[in-house]
Amino acid sequence: MNPQNGYDIEDLSVGMSAETAKTITDADLVLFAGVSTDVNAVHMDEEFGRTTMFGGRIAHGMLSASLISAVLGNRLPGPGTIYMNQSLRFRAPVRPGDTVRARVTVKEVIEEKCRVVLDTVCTVGDKVVIDGEATLMATSRKKREAGK
Repeated sequence: MNPQNGYDIEDLSVGMSAETAKTITDADLVLFAGVSTDVNAVHMDEEFGRTTMFGGRIAHGMLSASLISAVLGNRLPGPGTIYMNQSLRFRAPVRPGDTVRARVTVKEVIEEKCRVVLDTVCTVGDKVVIDGEATLMATSRKKREAGK
């Protein structure tokens, strides 16, 4: 592992995984709404949320999904990673106070193209709330050293 660039493509292997977790707060919903401009009442207004099929306010799906990006950019492969593609299936709502755990697992390493494919999943307790797959461009030690 290169501490400045995370794991290089040459260091990755199928089955490697990493995760992070965060408890979603009311403040997170307000801040995410401000950044994303998604002020849908189902995220912002408990009273309105109670009138929906969810029976209360829910977090923005992309707020929970952003934890996947945090794992990819900070842990596996880590700094220097470039996101290329992400599929997401939203399976269950996340509510303020829920702790979301995002986990990524290396599914395929394409060393000649510096690409890595990872399974991505977010859970609250034992319940899968989001799953999908990411494709990334990883850093390469060989390419970095060849450029010196």
